[in-house]
Amino acid sequence: MNRRKVLIDLVGLAAAAALPQAVRAEAAYPSRLVTVICPFPAGGAADVFTRMVAEHLAATWSQPFVVENQPGGGGIIGMTRVARATPDGYTLTLSSTGPLAVNETLYGEKLSYRTLRDFAPIYQLTITPNVLVVNPKRLPDVKTVADLIAHLRANPGKLSFGSAGIGTSQHLAGEYLQQITGTSMQHVPYRGTSLMLNDLIGGQIDLGFENTGPALPHIRSGALRALGFATAQRLPIDPDLPTIAETLPGFEATAWHGYLAPAATPRPIVDRLAKEMKAFANKPEVIRKCADLGAIVQTDSSPDAFARFIADETQRWRKVIEKANIKAG
Repeated sequence: MNRRKVLIDLVGLAAAAALPQAVRAEAAYPSRLVTVICPFPAGGAADVFTRMVAEHLAATWSQPFVVENQPGGGGIIGMTRVARATPDGYTLTLSSTGPLAVNETLYGEKLSYRTLRDFAPIYQLTITPNVLVVNPKRLPDVKTVADLIAHLRANPGKLSFGSAGIGTSQHLAGEYLQQITGTSMQHVPYRGTSLMLNDLIGGQIDLGFENTGPALPHIRSGALRALGFATAQRLPIDPDLPTIAETLPGFEATAWHGYLAPAATPRPIVDRLAKEMKAFANKPEVIRKCADLGAIVQTDSSPDAFARFIADETQRWRKVIEKANIKAG
């Protein structure tokens, strides 16, 4: 018998034998502990969202989903670990705008991963709107977005805006505002939201964008004045507050979170995870709890839809970053 034919037959038999085993493994998923990497510190919104989903999956499938916080480098350390993990569904991550759609442009070739090359998107869980807020004592006459634009144009470079750090959604929202209005401000980056809010309330800076959850208590107390949501539509949480887009058409700048697995994770496993995450996202108590945290749950995401969203966001923020010549700190 021809040796080449024998070899081909043997390879074919091996592949046929392996296929049922792989199919069985995917059908049995999960059959052991699943590690979920949160590339942010414990206690923040990302950590809360990560644990909510992990607890649901553990209860649903009677297998442990253990969350490990691995912060550092703007999410790069934890994301790199996941990118290099075995793509079998037993290592997952929940990540957000910066690590997924900003870091590629911000860090360029220095970045150790590429989002859509090294990860398999599963489900976009939330959108967290940003709200534009000012210190009412420093800017007593600025009560609307139009007022702020007029003030910025009359005082180029004199106002300061804070953010939770270079490349965060709050920072990019401020840069985007300057670009589409032709104005200029001084950016003051902080190491986190709480430090920025403290200085904004204390009057060390004039204004800033902030996630709705941390900002709302200070808006309601009168310590900060809200000018508008950075969303496409008004929000039920405060339907009387206009969107920035009502003054600047097309303006939108939100933070968001979603689950991913390493690239090459079998699609049946990705789809199974996505189906269960969608069921979780449609629970009324989940929608209410996330709303209390200032987030809007995405009730109809999918692996393909999340991948398209990441690609669109990456391209949108690349333009802002490059035009502003923003460099990683």
